[in-house]
Amino acid sequence: MPSPAFSNPLRRTLRSGRSTVGLWATLESATVTEVAAELGVDWVCVDMEHGSLSYRDVVDHLRAAKGSDLAVIVRVPTASVDTIKRALDLGAHGVLLPLIREPLELAEAFGHARYPTSGKRGLGHERALRWGMAMESYVAVANEETMVIPVIETAEASANIAGILATPGLEAIFFGPSDLSQSFGHLAVWEGPGIAEDILRMKRLADERGIASGIIGTSADDIAKRRQQGFGLIGLGSDVGLMIRQLRELLLPFQEVAERRGGY
Repeated sequence: MPSPAFSNPLRRTLRSGRSTVGLWATLESATVTEVAAELGVDWVCVDMEHGSLSYRDVVDHLRAAKGSDLAVIVRVPTASVDTIKRALDLGAHGVLLPLIREPLELAEAFGHARYPTSGKRGLGHERALRWGMAMESYVAVANEETMVIPVIETAEASANIAGILATPGLEAIFFGPSDLSQSFGHLAVWEGPGIAEDILRMKRLADERGIASGIIGTSADDIAKRRQQGFGLIGLGSDVGLMIRQLRELLLPFQEVAERRGGY
């Protein structure tokens, strides 16, 4: 058993068979993660691929989760050695990898995330290792506890899904329906023609290997559907997206009144 200080709570929950719920963090304020931890959310994904978040922002979100059972996953901007290494050295429980198209790309990313001899991650005296004060205990479990999660969001990944799922050490994948739709030529939609079915096809293949699948829900009804479909990681939405969704709902009665009156 890994030391509680370095145990990945998301891995524990997924292995229990329970669906987990998460939040996409796109805002700089670490209060987002702090509130998520207080509410009992299972994981937060700090998004560095899009938007303005920096490694300093990542540290703030990680500190806000410290002492809780909230796992912090970082969506790195690219699946490269520098981004993966830095996110993990800061103490992330795992990385979400954009635009993984084929097994070799994922295998290389695993190499960046694993210490020798199973990988080539360099040893740094950073936050994950308690600034070097817990090097031995962290390194002893890091290869097992750190999650590497590819985002399946291209037609190439769909075609290569069997090989991707065969990657040693893979425990979870995450679907990006909108980008997957775009890669098949269906622009600016969440799930274009045939995409919903293709996602479920790939999920079934993952299920056969004991690999969890993740996806973002678009509404309360969609979240309930994803849970019924057996997704292991269900995103409730992003911080900004949830705020917009709630504000729109609350503003609607006022807008309807204004329209009946011919304006504000």
